[in-house]
Amino acid sequence: MHSWRRLLVGAVAGVLALAPSACGGGGGSAGGVTIGVGGQSLLVYLPTTLARQLGYYQAEGLDVRIEDLQGGSKALQALQGGSVDVVSGFYDHTIQLQAKRRELTAFVNMLRYPSLVLAVSPRTTRDIRSIGDLKGATVGVTAPGSSTDFFLKYLLVKHGLKADDAAVQGVGGEAAAVAAMENGKVDAAVMIDPAFSFLQKRAGADKVRVLSDTRTVRGVEQEFGVSTYPAAVLYSASDWVGKNKETAARLARAIKRTLEWVQRHSPQEIAAKMPAEYAAGDAEVYVHAIERAKAAFSPDGTIHLEGAEAVYGVLRRFSPDVAGAKIDLKRTFTNEFLGAG
Repeated sequence: MHSWRRLLVGAVAGVLALAPSACGGGGGSAGGVTIGVGGQSLLVYLPTTLARQLGYYQAEGLDVRIEDLQGGSKALQALQGGSVDVVSGFYDHTIQLQAKRRELTAFVNMLRYPSLVLAVSPRTTRDIRSIGDLKGATVGVTAPGSSTDFFLKYLLVKHGLKADDAAVQGVGGEAAAVAAMENGKVDAAVMIDPAFSFLQKRAGADKVRVLSDTRTVRGVEQEFGVSTYPAAVLYSASDWVGKNKETAARLARAIKRTLEWVQRHSPQEIAAKMPAEYAAGDAEVYVHAIERAKAAFSPDGTIHLEGAEAVYGVLRRFSPDVAGAKIDLKRTFTNEFLGAG
């Protein structure tokens, strides 16, 4: 998209955010809203797209436009720049930004396990058998400053290294990440399904060494010491949420309804509702990836305080900004929009 068109999109989003119909004024329609997603085809953000495919945004009187972005940090930048109203991204950004005196509020949780996998490239020339062996290695993340980057830094510090002992390289989260691992462009990467499952299929599961896997409750307990860890959420600037309560409530209800639909349907039925291109020509692997991911989806959209505390504990281990700030976790999320509706 040309630069002037980007400016036009940003201006239109800003106008929509300020329009009376989008400000919770009690009208029949909450109006237009733009959601920035840090990699729309990634399964961690599946409910964002599935809600549209099921017609749940429309049922709430919302005209939702989804902006597909490379990673969580890119989606956050879009929010700060005013080109999106809401981000479908990871909860940890709300804590990171509060440490910088910028207020974000998460208002519905989609994922209770992070579902991130740290794996070794089958083409690396380095002998990497543990996280400690990543010192001096090049590790792929969706984008520098994204939640995959945070996860990597946390694991490095947890295993006795410094947060910058591995070189970080942005590889996206989709086909480009698979190619980077296949071609040995990176020695390892923090990957997200379905990309990770596609890599296993193409390279052979026995050729892809897994160093950490948080797609299950066991993996979450092993890495973070808790059974629930808020990951993919919808969040926005706290001012926006305060001024657009009706829009936020309608978005939260649409996502909650989608999460309930996911619980009642099979991986095959879920895959059938998603855009066909997300399967990248391999429906079998895509369905298998959804099957693995299904347990990670929140059943009700709730963000639990103990999970938020775990995220805070992770961030302050490697982020001087977070470690040195006074963080009020209760200002980083709300469950007020998750009532019956």
